[in-house]
Amino acid sequence: ALAVKLRERQRSAHRLLVREHQVREGTGSAHPARRTLLVLNVPPYCSADSLSRLFARCGRVQYVEMCEKPTPGEKKEKRTSKFFNQKSGKGFQVAYVVFKKPSGVQAAKALSQEGPLLISTESHPVKTGISKWIANYAASVVDPEELRAEVDAYMQDYDKKMAEEEAKAAEEEGVPDEEGWVKVTRKGRKPGLPRTEAANLRVLEKEKQKRARKELLNFYAWQHRETKREHIAQLRKKFEEDKQRIALLRAQRKFRPY
Repeated sequence: ALAVKLRERQRSAHRLLVREHQVREGTGSAHPARRTLLVLNVPPYCSADSLSRLFARCGRVQYVEMCEKPTPGEKKEKRTSKFFNQKSGKGFQVAYVVFKKPSGVQAAKALSQEGPLLISTESHPVKTGISKWIANYAASVVDPEELRAEVDAYMQDYDKKMAEEEAKAAEEEGVPDEEGWVKVTRKGRKPGLPRTEAANLRVLEKEKQKRARKELLNFYAWQHRETKREHIAQLRKKFEEDKQRIALLRAQRKFRPY
């Protein structure tokens, strides 16, 4: 266990659990063997930059990866966007500290014999409380021009990729594979709808109108059934009243010869 404190005036120390990360041979792991230090019980105020500075005394740190819980170590796709898919940890986390050399891991495990290490220093202060909230809010404000440039670049790459796939599919059309099978694709006369926001809105509007007409027809049918049911009930009621009146008249008949 490695003792750390947020600031010098803090009385109690926090314990970081550190050990060498074990990787099975032959697995495609993003955390290299013998150079990765697994750190557990990382507090929310301790960022990847803080851990990188904290373990820099043990050797050159290549990178630090933070996650909510230990992962199998499979390689992940590198995130190139700073506007989308940015998750921030809200609780205690797990960190993978990757050193340039294996000696950094051994030196980091020996740090437990020293006194508490400081996470927030005068040269690199860690923001907490209101100052952290203000910084997070300021970072959440997006520059429209920068966001538009990133979206345009992404859409250009996407269109280029789709064009390459269509060209490849056109080249392979009618060409048998290794087993002699020919892939047959059906192309209609009408092209598919473009996947644009305007086209999606038109489709949604048509579906909404169709659903409204169906609900209106169902309402008229229900109203017609109710009217017919009430009319039948009135006819039955009148029929019962007529039967009672006829029975009463028959009972009142008497033989009067004079």
